[in-house]
Amino acid sequence: MGKGNRQMKKLRWGVIGAGGIADRRTIPGMMLARNAELVAVMELQMDHALRLRDKYGAKRAYDNEEALLADPEVDAVYIATPIVCHARQAKLAADYKKDILIEKPLAMTSAEGQEVIDYCTSKGVRIAAGFMMRFGAHVMNMKKAIAEGKIGIPVSAYSQFTLWLPYEEGNWRQCKAKAGGGCMMDMAVHCIDLVEYISGMRVTHVGSFNEKIAFPEPQYDVEDTSTLLMRMENGAQFVIQTNFNIPDEVAKWRLEFFGTKGRLLGENIIGQIDGGTLNAVFIEKNLAYNSEQTHNDDKGMDMSAEFGNMYTREIESFSDSILFSKPLEVPAQDAVHVQHIMETAYKSGEERRILKV
Repeated sequence: MGKGNRQMKKLRWGVIGAGGIADRRTIPGMMLARNAELVAVMELQMDHALRLRDKYGAKRAYDNEEALLADPEVDAVYIATPIVCHARQAKLAADYKKDILIEKPLAMTSAEGQEVIDYCTSKGVRIAAGFMMRFGAHVMNMKKAIAEGKIGIPVSAYSQFTLWLPYEEGNWRQCKAKAGGGCMMDMAVHCIDLVEYISGMRVTHVGSFNEKIAFPEPQYDVEDTSTLLMRMENGAQFVIQTNFNIPDEVAKWRLEFFGTKGRLLGENIIGQIDGGTLNAVFIEKNLAYNSEQTHNDDKGMDMSAEFGNMYTREIESFSDSILFSKPLEVPAQDAVHVQHIMETAYKSGEERRILKV
């Protein structure tokens, strides 16, 4: 029935894994979307599912994904479960002909992720990845500025994305068998996607260091510190640092680009809230070498932005794509591509050498 109702004005959603990020961000964003309706939520504990149903005014609550997928009023599903569950649940959703928005990474490996995409294609189901940061106001400002040549040729970029994640019994993000990796897998995945998306260039080579510094082994068996060095198509060098061991009180989430004619300095423009500041310097004409190197005139200008809800924009974009047969803005293939970069980066760290992607 889901495939037969595409002329409706609102896409009817079910949420698999309605706690966690879905409860904190995505469902509240969905509730604001002009073209989406929440029909059903699923959590392993029925009391939790019922609480979320009542909280958001959904019609039904389920304690297993197949029951939700069998719901004839659900057209599409948002999957926000631990990564180890993604591939199985996405294929099951495809069996029920439900279009899919799935959190990153798509699966435990890029090869498994590609299998999911191929399976969905064979079932006539569309699948998109949860790279919601693409919909940030200043991220879009950055992409536009670089596309218009405002900073000239991009030659350097830097991103730092961190959080404080001490050991917690049962936290799947700290278990490699369930998460696939630590701070790189959980956070650098967004940054890799963003620097490619904003610059319009692909990564060609990668090197990395991935360490466990702050938290106990063997309980905490993923990296809590990661640094990636990436060579881009034009030879530019981009660096991404992620941590699970920097206190939130001291963190600065940065995304920066430098080029032959300017710069873009974004502070706190990445993350789960659309905001932060974007400082820009655009040079109309390059001057000769300045031996003084005083940097007295580099204060730049703060760019304006119309902030909103990234999750609402993400849901509206996906819903429009399904309702009106538009191209997906964030196809799942992009997530598989980024995961392949991360897998190459992990291998690079293990072998202590730069590898071609």
